[in-house]
Amino acid sequence: MAQKIKVRPSEFFSEKFRRVRVYISGLVQGVFFRDSTREKAQQLGVKGWVKNLTDGRVEIMVEGEKEKVEELVEWSRKGPLIARVDGIEIKEEEYKGKFDSFEIRY
Repeated sequence: MAQKIKVRPSEFFSEKFRRVRVYISGLVQGVFFRDSTREKAQQLGVKGWVKNLTDGRVEIMVEGEKEKVEELVEWSRKGPLIARVDGIEIKEEEYKGKFDSFEIRY
């Protein structure tokens, strides 16, 4: 007989789902970085938002299936063709399942 293992919902979500905040620096504004990020996020089925910061960086808040979130983060290391990414900072956050879509914020 198979042994049942009790798993708290928060443990399940932390293994299967991920939430990260990403800061991207370089030539990332005025090069369709936000629009391209939204398009890629929608293709991957992840949720959250992207916005320009006043210091010239782009900020991405993304959550969803762990592998899909990681794929978007990896994509953001280069971004769209005309962008130039000089640096990336990634901050892990607790998964919340808060978003219904992926949008550009202003």
